[in-house]
Amino acid sequence: MSTVCIIGAGELGGACAHALARSERVGRIILLDDAAGVAAGKALDIQQAGAVDGSHTHLEGSADLSRAIGAAVCIIADRSGRSSNEWQGDEALVMMSRLAPYLTESPIVFAGPSQAALIASAARELHIRRERLIGSAAEALCGAVKSMVAIEAQCSPTEIGLTVLGAPPRGFVVPWSEASIGGHALERVLTQVQVSRIENRLARLWPPGSFALGLAATRVTEALVLSARRTFSVITVLGGEFGARGRVGVLPAILSKQGIVATRVPALNTRERVQVENAIAG
Repeated sequence: MSTVCIIGAGELGGACAHALARSERVGRIILLDDAAGVAAGKALDIQQAGAVDGSHTHLEGSADLSRAIGAAVCIIADRSGRSSNEWQGDEALVMMSRLAPYLTESPIVFAGPSQAALIASAARELHIRRERLIGSAAEALCGAVKSMVAIEAQCSPTEIGLTVLGAPPRGFVVPWSEASIGGHALERVLTQVQVSRIENRLARLWPPGSFALGLAATRVTEALVLSARRTFSVITVLGGEFGARGRVGVLPAILSKQGIVATRVPALNTRERVQVENAIAG
C-alpha cells in the first residue's frame, strides 16, 4: 500500500489525515510538523479512532521532512499552533525548497485555499513541473456549488455535473452552458433567476471550511494514488489555456500517479470566456 505524507498537523492537516485514514486507500500516513509531539499525538488519536470506525490505516507523526522519502503523494496543509496556520508566503517557499529533494517526482497536493501563490512560486523558483503541483481547494468549492444547484433543482448533488474555472480568491466562474442535471442541460432545468441566485452567492462560498478542504484533498490524493483518471477541478499553473502561461488558474484535470495527465478547457460561450480571462488576468 502507498504512503502519503501531510505537511502540517493543524486543523486542515488533521482533517486530511482523518478523511484519508477512513478511506483506507493508502497504507500509511505520515504527519510532518515542527511540533513533533503535536503531530505524533494527532496521528495516535486518528489511529485510535480507526478502531471505532473500522479503518486500519497506519499513522505516524514526526518533525523530520526526510520522512517524506518514498511518499506517493505529499499534501501541503497547515501548521499547528499558529494564528495564521496555512503554509504560504516566503516561509512556505523555504519549506518547499527543503522538502523538494525528498519527493523526486511525487505529486504535491496543496490543500489550502490561499496557496495559489505558493503553487506559482514552486513552479517558477523551484522548477517543479507544473503537472506535479495540484491545488485541491477548487474541488471543495465545486462541491459547494453542486449542493446549491441541488437545492434549487430539488435533486441529489450526485446527479449534477459541473466544473469551476477562473482563479482564487474571488475570480471564480461556473460555465453553466456545459453543466448538466441528471443528463439534461442545466439551463433547461433551472431558470435564469435560479442561476443568477446561485451566482450571487458564489463569492461567499470561498474559502471552504477545513472539513470540506480536507475531504477534497483526500479525493484528489486517492485519484493520484490509484490512477483513477477521473476529472477534478484543480488549481494549477496554466500552460497556455485561456491565453495565459505561468499564471495560476482553475481547470478540470485528469489525474494519475504522475500528477496531471491532461487538462480540459470546456467549450464556453462568449460571456463565460470573457469572465474567465478577466478572472485569470486579475
